[in-house]
Amino acid sequence: MVAIDELVAYTDSLLQVEDFRDYCPNGLQVAGRGEVRRLISGVTASQALIDAAVAAGADALLVHHGWFWKGEDPRVIGIRRQRLATLLAHDISLLAYHLPLDAHPRLGNNVRLGELLGWEAAGRFGRGEGPDLALWGRLPAALTPAGLAARLTEVLGHPALHLPGGGEVIERIGWCTGAAQSWLEAAAGLGLDAFVSGEVSEPTAHLARELGIHYFAAGHHATERYGVQALGVHLAEKFKLEHEFIDLYVPV
Repeated sequence: MVAIDELVAYTDSLLQVEDFRDYCPNGLQVAGRGEVRRLISGVTASQALIDAAVAAGADALLVHHGWFWKGEDPRVIGIRRQRLATLLAHDISLLAYHLPLDAHPRLGNNVRLGELLGWEAAGRFGRGEGPDLALWGRLPAALTPAGLAARLTEVLGHPALHLPGGGEVIERIGWCTGAAQSWLEAAAGLGLDAFVSGEVSEPTAHLARELGIHYFAAGHHATERYGVQALGVHLAEKFKLEHEFIDLYVPV
């Protein structure tokens, strides 16, 4: 068991949240009971995940996609009211870490995705308003575009969409989980053969062809399951907590 304030202070420091200018607040978003014995983790703080956390007896819910995004209606009405009401009714804290969790060099989404696929990072790129998020490196063995798409689909359990734009062999690759398709041009500038992210938009198809680089959209949810799992396991081990990761399938 650990005090919620101690858990949050440690995690904020571990992920260096002050180094990032994010689209949402990182750290404690909703305060619940003062002590945490059972921690539930998941990707997005949806009603379905909150309900699952309640059923699992959570004291705190740890997610990658929390609430209070810039540009959203700040009123507590509709869906937001229902989600918040469920947490408050069951005295469950909500902790959310977005860009700091993408970037962490040991527990982050990007490094964990690379490890899962057997890719070793040689460097970073994709600077926003904070540390670089995207990684690049060389594949252990060269793949065809079809081979890489099949590998992504098999490992992540989600169909990977391939937008062709390069040659028949992929050796140098870049990746960034979630919605990072806007860094395709930066990946091409590094001379990479392919770039992998979670989402795709209409201009991405044209850019891939014109830049001469393959693009793979492997699923936003599918690529971002691994950092929050790793963080939950780490916190459970450090503070002797019960921990469970709940994966609710999302088709995008």
